[in-house]
Amino acid sequence: MNFTLILFILILSTFFHYVVNKIFLQKLLFDDVNHRSSHKTLATRTGGIGVFLTLLTICLFFYFQKIDLFDYSLFIPIGIMFFLGLYDDLYQVNFKLKFFLQIIVAKILIDQGYVISDFNGFLGFYEVPWLVAQFTTVFVFLVIVNSINFIDGIDGLAITEVMKSIIIIEYFSESKLMISPLGFMVIFSLIPLYYFNFKKKGKIFLGDCGSLLLGTIIVIYIIYVLSPNYIFNSQFEFNKVVFAVLVIIYPLFDLLRVFTLRIINGRSPFIADQNHVHHFFFKKTNSHFKTLFIISFLSTLIFVVVFLITK
Repeated sequence: MNFTLILFILILSTFFHYVVNKIFLQKLLFDDVNHRSSHKTLATRTGGIGVFLTLLTICLFFYFQKIDLFDYSLFIPIGIMFFLGLYDDLYQVNFKLKFFLQIIVAKILIDQGYVISDFNGFLGFYEVPWLVAQFTTVFVFLVIVNSINFIDGIDGLAITEVMKSIIIIEYFSESKLMISPLGFMVIFSLIPLYYFNFKKKGKIFLGDCGSLLLGTIIVIYIIYVLSPNYIFNSQFEFNKVVFAVLVIIYPLFDLLRVFTLRIINGRSPFIADQNHVHHFFFKKTNSHFKTLFIISFLSTLIFVVVFLITK
């Protein structure tokens, strides 16, 4: 990806974030401030819209130039998840309906060839029957997408974890992946969001449209890692399942922890609260940036330690 394209993505993303935010502010479509909010300032949930419009614009440009950056049919599941999140941001979708639609999107990915059919020796299993592969893929899709959605509670956390996951997977790969252009476009379209996310006034949150979109992209990356097409760089040696878990260790840990606490307390695991890890650190530091740094540092440290032990 050349410098001109990177610069264009950064400018385009900034433009879309700014314009969409202005439109939402004019329409009085603010993010509701309630007892779970970690912000008490005016903000919109339009970050995902800016990212999606940036990706769509770039891909349409190359599509009409008859240049295949990656499999453009991936915009079908990605787009469905984006619009599901956007509708949820505006009108609040029942979690059962959201869950059902996520299963449908997972099945679409399976039919496009993104399926976990090999456990790569995890628990002694390698290739598994087609039915097991489909159930596994749906389960992994639901877990990862919702784990990314769950950590979107403070400035910059979700986008940092997503960018870090993509960079790690790309770095450990022996060669460029088929989905690499999509991943790098996502990274550069997210960078301007840091500015809008950390602003004191007129903030822009990622929103469910953004977290579900990014969660779907991470699922695609993880499924690709677990496929025979992903080959580690010759200087690295990893079990693919362990590697995949470590890449998204914080979202998975937070999801498991929150679900466990809610069930123990006799509450629905899908009813939101303030028991997330980022809430714990935010209460201690009273700083979004410090909380982001602590969590990112710890999750990266865990990855490095396990990697060194394995190596």
